[in-house]
Amino acid sequence: MPRSDDDTWDLASSVGATATMVAAARAVASRAADPVIDDPFAEPLVRAVGIDFFTRLATGELTPADLDAGDGQSPVGMRRFADGMAARTRFFDDFFAAATAAGVTQAVILAAGLDARAYRLDWPAGTILFEVDQPEVIAFKSQTLAQLGARPTVELRTVGVDLRQDWPAALAAAGFDATKPTAWIAEGLFGYLPPEAQDRLLDQITSLSPPGSRLAAEGVPNHADTDPDEIRERMQASTGAWRDQGFDLDFSELVFLGERAEVPGYLREQGWTVDAVPTNDLLRRYDLEPLDSDEGFAEVVYVTATR
Repeated sequence: MPRSDDDTWDLASSVGATATMVAAARAVASRAADPVIDDPFAEPLVRAVGIDFFTRLATGELTPADLDAGDGQSPVGMRRFADGMAARTRFFDDFFAAATAAGVTQAVILAAGLDARAYRLDWPAGTILFEVDQPEVIAFKSQTLAQLGARPTVELRTVGVDLRQDWPAALAAAGFDATKPTAWIAEGLFGYLPPEAQDRLLDQITSLSPPGSRLAAEGVPNHADTDPDEIRERMQASTGAWRDQGFDLDFSELVFLGERAEVPGYLREQGWTVDAVPTNDLLRRYDLEPLDSDEGFAEVVYVTATR
């Protein structure tokens, strides 16, 4: 079902299922021979969601080789996707490590999904981490991790609110201090926002970020000069093997294509100092195989900004 202005979801449907998909990829990446990341919570969180396809993938019953064998149409196979999610996860992990080492003691994860950084990273004493996501998503993850006996390694404050609503007010009500430098991440988010909503979110982050603040995010491509039908066909082809395994969700209906601001340039106009790393440079940084230019998310850039 295509997106609407007031749609909602859990972790087994719509945009929420993409969080489960990424967690499954993190579980796959954590089992690699020379893993770039170690996320011990990815597999149990995916199992708790209960999507059979992702559960089999997260537990190793279904392997990337099973999905990629004989796949001549997919723009990016599952092994390559898992590598991409490993590099992405490590990028944001390293961002938080650098920010807290520099003395930033307030952090925010926007659209946190099944992110388990509050439980698996080493946070300096005195750090406060805010996780923002839809109430149902926050409640599910918190309850599941508690049942697993997991405890946060940081002072964690969850904020159950839709980012299309007044999330800055909800963040403030949870104790966020807009006068303190903050480390923000927006991981896997902007493609699921209309272009104007992306701009509004960046404006809101900027307004809440005094000097010393930092932001890490993905910049998704501007598709103004690309046929949207062609893009959607490629996205649908990429999950053809998934449908053969019984999981049928049209991810092309979840994203917003068309013209949008380039994140690095937009942030520079807002007074941030920006560094942007292309996907393939990030993959090489972590000794992972780069993508061909026509493979999936090869055009994504990873942005680090400071004020």
